This record gives sequence, C-alpha cells and structure tokens, in this order.
Amino acid sequence: MFIDRAIIEVRSGKGGDGAIAFLHEKYRPMGGPAGGNGGKGGSIFLRASNSTTTLVNFRHSKTFIAKDGEKGGIKMQYGRNAEDIYIDLPIGTVVFLEENHTFLCDLNEEGKTFLIAKGGRGGRGNACFKNSRNKAPKIAENGLPGERKRIILELKLLADVGIIGFPSVGKSTFISLVSNAKAEVADYPFTTIVPNLGVVYLDDNSSFVLADMPGLMEGAHLGKGLGLTFLRHIERTKVLIHMIDISSIDPYQNYLAIRHELESYGMNLIDRPEVIVASKMDEENSKEKLLELEKKLGKKVYGISAYTNEGIKEVLYKVKDLLKDAKEFPIYKEEDKNVIYNLDKEETIFNIRKEKEHLFIIYGERVERTYDLINISTDEGMMRLITYLNKIGVDQKLKEMGAKDGDIVKLKEFEFEYFE
Repeated sequence: MFIDRAIIEVRSGKGGDGAIAFLHEKYRPMGGPAGGNGGKGGSIFLRASNSTTTLVNFRHSKTFIAKDGEKGGIKMQYGRNAEDIYIDLPIGTVVFLEENHTFLCDLNEEGKTFLIAKGGRGGRGNACFKNSRNKAPKIAENGLPGERKRIILELKLLADVGIIGFPSVGKSTFISLVSNAKAEVADYPFTTIVPNLGVVYLDDNSSFVLADMPGLMEGAHLGKGLGLTFLRHIERTKVLIHMIDISSIDPYQNYLAIRHELESYGMNLIDRPEVIVASKMDEENSKEKLLELEKKLGKKVYGISAYTNEGIKEVLYKVKDLLKDAKEFPIYKEEDKNVIYNLDKEETIFNIRKEKEHLFIIYGERVERTYDLINISTDEGMMRLITYLNKIGVDQKLKEMGAKDGDIVKLKEFEFEYFE
C-alpha cells in the first residue's frame, strides 16, 4: 500500500534528577557532598533511509517515546544516559509541525538525519554546588523535561521527470513502455491513483527517473479529484512531460487548463521546462490536429503512438537534453544564515500576566527552564528559587502591576502568595 502522508507524535526523555547525598564512610567523617548528576534523556531523530519507500507504517497516528535519563546516585555516581531513538523514513519525506504547519526539514538524501525532539539535560547533584562558603549544600537540580511534538510527514517523490495531463491521456501506457514501471492501464478515468516510478535507460547508457502522476482535473490545486496527490509529487521534478490526448475535443484548452493548475498551485511548477507530447497519434485526423495545436501554442509538439512506438525515442532524448541544464527547485528555502543580530537588545527573562482578579501568572522560556532545574523539595532549594525570582525582578514587576497582599502568583505548577 502506497501511503504518502501521516501524522505522528514524538516525545523525548526527561533528564535524570541530580542527587543530594553525603559520604558516610568510617575513615572519612568529613567526606562532604557526594550526589551525582542525572543522565541525559533520550532524543528522537528522523533519518532518511532507502529501506522503505512508503509511509504505510505510520498510517495510524503513532507515538514514539524515548526513555528518561537515570537519576544521579550516591558516591558521585552519574545516572545513565537514555538511548536515542532513530525513526527511518523514505527518502523524500518533508516534515512539518502539525500545530502551525511550520516547515522543519527535508529528508532528501540517504542517511540525512534531523533532531526532531531533544532529550532533557540531566540535573546536577549537590556535589556540583560545593564552594568555600557552602561546604555541605543540600540542593540539586532536576533534570530538564523532554520535548513533545506532533508532526506531519509528507512524502514527495524523488523523480527527475514527471508526466502530467488529464486522466486517460496515456501517461501510464507511456511509462510502462519506456521504463521498468508496472503501471495499471485501463480505459476508465483515474486508473492511476498513486504515482508510479520507473527508470528510463537510453541507448547511450544515460538514464533518468520518470514518474507517472495521477490524472489532473480543473480545481486540482484546491484538492479536487486526486489533485493534491498529483501536485505534491511533481514538486521535486526538474522537467515535465505534458501529455495531451490529440483525439480530444479541444487539445489546446486542455493544455491551458493544466498550465493554470500548475500556476495556481505555486512551488515554481509553472517554471519547469516541459516537453509537450500529443498522444494517440494513430487516431483519425491526428496529424492535422497536431499541426493546429502547434500553431496555437507557437511551440514544438511531439506526436507519439503507443501502438506503433512512433515518436517515443524522440521524446526521451529531448527530455535528456533538457535535464542537462535543468536546475533544481528547492521544496522550501532554508532560512537566511547571514542574519545580523542586535547584541544590545536585552532578552526578556520573564513575563507576567494577570489571569484574573488576585491571580498572576509568571511565564517565559528562560524563567520556566530555570524553574524546571531547581529542586524545591528541600528548604535550600526553595530559598534558591525565591532568591532567583527576586534577583530577576519578579517582586518589583508584581508591585508595578498592582498586586496586593495575599494575591496568588503561579510559575508553572509552583504557587505562592504575594506579600510586600
């Protein structure tokens, strides 16, 4: 079964908590703090692999969960790092965040790997907090939480050339004749419901990958018929074979309709070099119709017949010539790496919003990350958190926002009362 779209969820592992421990050995009465660091949580990677050609294994929403890192132990024992998970995907898979369809990566090469969910860092044990002023610290860090994402996987086939046209114009017959593809051929529309890939070998030992796409209809760029299936898979092609049934009522209008769909879809499809092919040249009056079509288009049209093999080699060699100079069109442009950052701009450490009367919420990536690290199960840990919040100006900000004695302030699941 050919599946070219799936949604999965990934969850990386939490880092192990650092330990609070002290040496208690017979001959080392002043052994000091000996809590080890926690291990790193497992990360999740996506990897392009030729071991699979479809997303069928992900057709039902699946969840991949990495293990948490182990907690630190006594006697400076570090927790074990959790094992990373690698998810093998077909070459040509493009990945987006489900939430806002943000582009994440294009797995277009064998072995290409992308870190999709980073494992949490392990927390430091109390041995790391020993200093000249505090020789017996009773504080340790929690491991940082992992990441949780729902992602969309879309397979966009890696083909050099795509055959496009209305249903039943002879696309499947053509690819079956010129390549090793075994496409279904029948005399009804939408015989092809999934793309077929085949390799074309020419007499001069050159070759290219050809894809037969599901038939197009007007409104395909809006998802009508099998349009999105069709259009998604020609995004990577460098050259298009635009096939027209010369025996149809109006071949010229059919050509224009297909071109309109390419332009409406975008992704530079309209800019691809194309070879215009008129199929079914064995039909009556086909030569006259071909000359008329060429006159209207002002372009060369190659006539072919699947029954007599007329013109097929000429088309293939024309495609080969176009491929020599054809450029690649990136699926998505990479972000500009030459960004100039304003180093004078101060990064916001925290924000506060008034959720309702007598309730204030502290939020922000940096303050939440620091909170996740602080182990507040001990008095020293709690004091460390309060000292940190005062240091970054939370108390002053609450005062400016009109907080009154007894108002509730929350930072994630931590909750305390405000007093001046």
